[in-house]
Amino acid sequence: MSSSGERWLDRDAGPLVRPYARTRGRTRPEGEGFELIAVVVAIGGPVGDRLRYSPDHLRILRGCARPVTVADLAADSGLPLGVVRVLLGDLRDEGLVAVVAAAAVEGARPGTGVLREVLNGLRAL
Repeated sequence: MSSSGERWLDRDAGPLVRPYARTRGRTRPEGEGFELIAVVVAIGGPVGDRLRYSPDHLRILRGCARPVTVADLAADSGLPLGVVRVLLGDLRDEGLVAVVAAAAVEGARPGTGVLREVLNGLRAL
């Protein structure tokens, strides 16, 4: 609260929380970073007590239940991209998520029909 008694509140968005507060002041994940188009997926066993998970960690982990790009994960979770990368780093360090090769993701490559449609659309331009 400020001295005038106002709360840090956006009527539409709810309480405002600064990104650095969600990551405990960290701006980069430990170890290797995450590319924007990297595909991540949840792996391993139960969450357990290995890390004090924040609600944001759990939201990211649920979002990784199926292979998803880092960009899509950030968009779906509503969290800033930098925050998602730091939280993914925490989860990777605990062995709960992994980056998978795009070729390993089922259906990652579009079918021939889709590619023909794209090519026809480009020619029509």
